[in-house]
Amino acid sequence: MRARYIIAAAALLSLVAGHALGAEPAAAGLWQAVDQETGQPTGWFLIRDHDGIYDGTIVKMFLKPGESVSVVCDQCKDDRHDKPWLGLEIIRGMKRDGLHYGDGTILDPRYGQVYSALMNLSPDGQSLIVRGYLGISLLGQNQYWTRLPDSAYNEIDPRFNPNHSAAAAAHKPQALPKPENSARR
Repeated sequence: MRARYIIAAAALLSLVAGHALGAEPAAAGLWQAVDQETGQPTGWFLIRDHDGIYDGTIVKMFLKPGESVSVVCDQCKDDRHDKPWLGLEIIRGMKRDGLHYGDGTILDPRYGQVYSALMNLSPDGQSLIVRGYLGISLLGQNQYWTRLPDSAYNEIDPRFNPNHSAAAAAHKPQALPKPENSARR
């Protein structure tokens, strides 16, 4: 009897622990950064999970009057050199450890500078602190990003929307069946 109780308790704990781990949010999704001084949006970023390695791409820019939408990363010294900012992968190689992400880099496309990076996700999955730094994380700067609702995917360029091809296929009109050739005249 005691053995059954222990086995049942172990199974219940395993189920609860597995459910709790599965319920933990991930950083993958669409995020908005805001200017800390003005509170105005500066950009939207799409973070994706590639088999446990996370990257992030600029998918929407909020330009100030006079700024060009066709700006390129002319200061970049790697494969991103002269690539447009829109669609530019700025976060690379982030590895997940629960709600914390590390071992990655973040690019500041204004200067072409690549920094070591950390990300910390809030327990509710709605806020992300992105920290770029040189050397040690104490010598860095935080950005605070907010998760956007799924409906915001409709506002980004289809080239960067991971839901676009599926959405297009889902909304593609079905071909009507050809009418059967009834009685000949």
